[in-house]
Amino acid sequence: MLKPSRITRLVTLLSLFLIVQSCGQYHRLLRSDDYEKKYEMAIEYFYQGDYGRTIALLEDVIPVYRGTAEAETINYYYALAHYEQGSYTLASHYLKTFVDAYPRSEHAEEFLFLSAYCKYLESPRYSLDQTNTREAIRALQNFINRHPESEKVADANDLIDELRRKLERKRYNKANLYMKISDYLAAAITFESLVKDYPDTRYREEAFFMAVKAYYEYASRSIPQRQEERYEKVLQAHRELARRYPEGEYIEEADRLRDSAQKAIAELREMDLPAAPEREVPEPEITEQELLEINQ
Repeated sequence: MLKPSRITRLVTLLSLFLIVQSCGQYHRLLRSDDYEKKYEMAIEYFYQGDYGRTIALLEDVIPVYRGTAEAETINYYYALAHYEQGSYTLASHYLKTFVDAYPRSEHAEEFLFLSAYCKYLESPRYSLDQTNTREAIRALQNFINRHPESEKVADANDLIDELRRKLERKRYNKANLYMKISDYLAAAITFESLVKDYPDTRYREEAFFMAVKAYYEYASRSIPQRQEERYEKVLQAHRELARRYPEGEYIEEADRLRDSAQKAIAELREMDLPAAPEREVPEPEITEQELLEINQ
């Protein structure tokens, strides 16, 4: 009777033999011109979960079967193999290519959603460049527009909401960073754009207040000849906040900034100021690299 340790060694050796034999058969097939066998084995490898071999074999097969009845099936497995392999950038491309090539396919709706979903999966964390996030939103919205009755519409809308929250957090952090580096005009404009582009943002009330504060800091640091018009922006931003949140948590501090701005305007109107220079003395600028980091 064989001992357990010998049985284990025999099983291991047999497994290694089968693996080596399988690899040899695969590489011989890959070098061959038997495209029918390549097609057959590519599908078999797909259902075995060996998506790398599926892709490699189908890459040889696709040009040969282009324009034939089998082409749709081949491109179906080729796109899906990339998705199952986790190559989401390529998968998104090939899934969308399949939809464009076979718009009446029974898989067209599913693949259009998966193509957009791949872009969603490629969306990075909020602090990084959000190009992929915006592309994912456009792709998901395109799916909704083309298949408004699909059962996947609710999922697509949920994904869009999640991606938009990422973008609004990015915008909010950018505005706060502008405040931190004392670029108050950029901060004010960015806070205002936050509530304009994301009207349901959780930062809405705070953003209205921070616009007031940023405009105040910008005005108070300006040359006297420019201060009145810039303090007027403080009053305008305050009205926006007070209209929406008359009893909000920031209204008292905003009122103090408004009162200070009104007092400054009154004093400025009593002063005999010379005409403003054509150009103000610029404040120290941040480096180009810092600007790139802020806007990514």
